[in-house]
Amino acid sequence: MTTPSSAVDFFYWPTPNGQKVAIFLEESGMPYTAHPINISLGEQFAAEFTRISPNQRIPALVDAEVGVSIFESGAILLYLAQRSGQFLPADIRGSTEVLQWLFWQAASLGPILGQAVYFLNYAPEHLPAPVARFHKETVRLYTVLEHQLAERDFVAGAYSIADMAIYPWVLQYEKQGMTLDDFPNVAAWLTTIGERAAVVRAYEKGERIRPSGQTDADRNKLYKLE
Repeated sequence: MTTPSSAVDFFYWPTPNGQKVAIFLEESGMPYTAHPINISLGEQFAAEFTRISPNQRIPALVDAEVGVSIFESGAILLYLAQRSGQFLPADIRGSTEVLQWLFWQAASLGPILGQAVYFLNYAPEHLPAPVARFHKETVRLYTVLEHQLAERDFVAGAYSIADMAIYPWVLQYEKQGMTLDDFPNVAAWLTTIGERAAVVRAYEKGERIRPSGQTDADRNKLYKLE
């Protein structure tokens, strides 16, 4: 496949799942038009957006050149990687290595870390059992990532959509009740990716859409509605 000659339409809000795709679009140089979907205002429930994203969650993407509409951040990353021929190895062994970590993020890391952030920071009352449960699992997942990065610079060898998927979630480690003292490989990996020009651009654009000074009430909604 080749890079689209016309802009894809990217519907998102700069949450971790939204930023995954924003990073890819900036890294790849694909032309795109960003359409903010303010989930703190419930815009993801609008009928027009629901037609694009039946699960009523961001992000979503429309590629008019191919006639494709797609939701779920991991699926979007895979589609864009295949569409552009970037950040996903062409050989089956290399692509499998990347895809297993992409699915690890979608199935394990993202959901667990999201719950850890919610119960630690935004739940209406402190609930020790959920806090303990999600903290324990968060530590386990960080340990998995730490071991994976012990002998490689990036999660699956070369920089790929797996790194793009994982990075925005791990970047919020402090809100997950974590420090990186026991995870030096993770810390180095975060620094390496965070210094990439495309990643800087993605977060700068996100900051213009949703300034970091938004209220706690809005942040609470992000973790309940994303």
